[in-house]
Amino acid sequence: MLSDKNTVSAQDVAERAGVSRSAVSRVFTPGASVSAAMRARVMKAAQELGYHVNHLARGLVRNRSGIVCLIVSEMATPYRASLVRSLTQHLQEAGKIAMLINTDRSDNSVSAALQQAINFRADASIILSGMPDRTITRQCYQHGQRIILINRDEALPGSLNIDLDAASAAATAVQAFQRAGCRHLAFANSLAGTPSLLKRETAFVAEAQRAGLSVVVERFGTTSYESGQILAHRLLTRAQRPDAVFCVTDLMACGLMDEARQRFALRVPQDLCLIGYDNIAQAGWTSYNLTTFAQPVEQFARDAVQWLQHEEAQENTPRHDDQQHHRRVYQADVVWRDSVRGG
Repeated sequence: MLSDKNTVSAQDVAERAGVSRSAVSRVFTPGASVSAAMRARVMKAAQELGYHVNHLARGLVRNRSGIVCLIVSEMATPYRASLVRSLTQHLQEAGKIAMLINTDRSDNSVSAALQQAINFRADASIILSGMPDRTITRQCYQHGQRIILINRDEALPGSLNIDLDAASAAATAVQAFQRAGCRHLAFANSLAGTPSLLKRETAFVAEAQRAGLSVVVERFGTTSYESGQILAHRLLTRAQRPDAVFCVTDLMACGLMDEARQRFALRVPQDLCLIGYDNIAQAGWTSYNLTTFAQPVEQFARDAVQWLQHEEAQENTPRHDDQQHHRRVYQADVVWRDSVRGG
């Protein structure tokens, strides 16, 4: 009998289960081929002995830690929270360890956290829209990590860029406002200046101009509910008040809608048409019923993790495209609700 559970090895499990050492390894390797009967025998023996896989030691042997960094800004926003939730779920199902780095803090704090990730030999980093600065992205890349960029515009060799088609969403929004009889359009943005937010603004203004319509653009603060409230004051006190506003995110749209109703006694959509972006849960609440564009969050997460797994499987295979930049562009489908007339 073993006196110390901490000394239990895979060989001990193999002997208890009456299988080979390699069979035990396959059972504890995500995605490995093993029969149900074999898995049951090994798992029963492991439970009886109190055996747990030493993933750190396994990673050192395979020169892979299994750690994937999520470098995130604005984690409190509903959209970012849903994306982080989906990514961590898919990473866990793939046997990965998610390490979260919050880039809302000071540059020094972010650098210190990132250095920890590098010290733990993270295999990859998934960098979400917005911050961090490009230097952090390149630091990850220079330390041998695979890089996945979500709604960013860098093009690093051997990386995957997940992006949205801003032009198609802009065209749909302009057409919806035109059908509603709106002629005085506005775009409400934050001052974050991230690639994804700027693309939405630029595409909407360009599409409106092609339709012979002018657009007033107002920007303020972060992409928050409170910024939407302030932008409502700026837009709705203009001499030529807009009759339609495309908000860069749903959260800002909710703030703008509440302010338009409570402070200015405007009716949505009779007096003011609104469209948001992200399709957060609040957009579907009865009090908002906001027409919006849904980012395919689950598809982002699934495709990102599958790409990582594919790259890992191919790492020992001679290839000619290791330095290529991979880019996938997705559609943000419109979700019609009641904030646009005739939608």
